[in-house]
Amino acid sequence: MATLKDTVAYILKEYPHKDELSNARVTKLVYLSDWRQSITKGEQITGINWYFDNFGPFVWDVKNTVNDDAETFSVEHSLNLFGAPKTLFKLKDKKFEPDLSDEEKASIKHAIEQTKALSWDSFISLVYSTYPIMSSDRYSSLDLPELAKEYVQAEEGIEAQAAV
Repeated sequence: MATLKDTVAYILKEYPHKDELSNARVTKLVYLSDWRQSITKGEQITGINWYFDNFGPFVWDVKNTVNDDAETFSVEHSLNLFGAPKTLFKLKDKKFEPDLSDEEKASIKHAIEQTKALSWDSFISLVYSTYPIMSSDRYSSLDLPELAKEYVQAEEGIEAQAAV
């Protein structure tokens, strides 16, 4: 299991649209990466205990990790297109090399590839359409590895029915 610092740093290095790396987007990218890793490997990349609140999968862990490591990360405050405050995360230490396995990197790259061309609304729609959000109650914890098992079993059942 990788550290959250390494996961966030890798996202900040690899995501092509640096002006979109807000707290909300980075947090959701970590979620999508953890979800992908749960499906493919049966475990999350990070040790985050995900929570489903009003705004989908949410935790303070990502923001706290960035704020607590001023040597590696910086925080830039600006305004979004509507004039509301926006917090962008930046990788301050360009030489920092995240310590991630190839499998962990692949899950993060998958999340980036699937989302990099999406507008904010489309991005959020994708996050909200994931199995953990669709199958769980608001204000509950999301056990991604366990939900991935359910998801994979359901997918296998659908494939088996289609083969008949």
